[in-house]
Amino acid sequence: MRILGKDAGRGEIKVLPETDDDIWHLYNVICVGDLVTASTTRRDEKADDKLRAERAEKKRMTLGIRIEKIEFEQDSMRMRLLGTIEEGPQDIGQHHTLIIEVGEQLRIGKAHWKSTQVERLESAVKDTVKPRIVFVSLDQDEATVAVLRAYGLKEIVTVRSMRSGKQYDEKGKPFDYHGEIISKLKSVATPEMPLVLLGPGFEKEELAEDIAHLPKGTFGQVFVQQTGQSGMAGVNELIKSGLGSRILRESTVGAEMELVNRLMEEIGKNGLATYGPAEVESAADSGAVENLLILDTLLREKDLDRVVHAVEQQNGTFTVISSEHDAGKQLAALGGIAAILRYKLS
Repeated sequence: MRILGKDAGRGEIKVLPETDDDIWHLYNVICVGDLVTASTTRRDEKADDKLRAERAEKKRMTLGIRIEKIEFEQDSMRMRLLGTIEEGPQDIGQHHTLIIEVGEQLRIGKAHWKSTQVERLESAVKDTVKPRIVFVSLDQDEATVAVLRAYGLKEIVTVRSMRSGKQYDEKGKPFDYHGEIISKLKSVATPEMPLVLLGPGFEKEELAEDIAHLPKGTFGQVFVQQTGQSGMAGVNELIKSGLGSRILRESTVGAEMELVNRLMEEIGKNGLATYGPAEVESAADSGAVENLLILDTLLREKDLDRVVHAVEQQNGTFTVISSEHDAGKQLAALGGIAAILRYKLS
């Protein structure tokens, strides 16, 4: 994410999303009622009748839309903003949809910017330089390729080894299990991304040997980790167990999962933790909060700036937890807000 400019008088911030993850960050910042201005296409208003309007060529123009509905498309990693046109060369008052994608500048105007929203944008700027992580979770039968994004894990593809059935491809050649995995990896991994091979048995080590024979720079640093399961279950096992902490430490999701795991441990032993809106607010006012955890969906629905400020004034930290991964689901079950404490409250 790049912040291109701020206009405090108009309550506007201009940004440029540079990665897929930035679209997710913007989804957590833009709200119904905001005025979002971006380049878009719309049919020429000069058509003389309905028939000509339907056939009229779409032209590129800049429109300001008062947002009425927001949709995040996870598969295509883009956002749809639906609303009425308030600024632009034509069709004021009519409905339009802005498609927000990587590389498209936009200006966000709000009547009031929450501090948590500004911090989210600034955090996205820092996260842009952090590499995403690619996982291959495999055994001798199949391999799952997944990517760790800002909002959670996304399964990309599953490759089957064909060893227990058809062992030849459509052209009658022996099926190359590792070659097919590497082919899929080349479409999602870059030399900047750490590559984690995991699973039970020795298949991951054999794949690591094949990768080591590829031209230098094909993939990033390769890590091999032992887990009891393969597939997405194996990836989640690795993250939850802390085995991958050295690899995940710099990732947003890794940090979020580590905090929620710590929270759940404290709750399990009736230790330094509390959860629920009233309980957390009381702890924040007492200066007892070391780490404040808030689910992204709750933050979109409620203004929690006062609680966040109370924590930060006492040198506590504040983390937004994505609802899209397992740790977020655990926090949701606790009401969407919790805290790790400095000391136990009476």
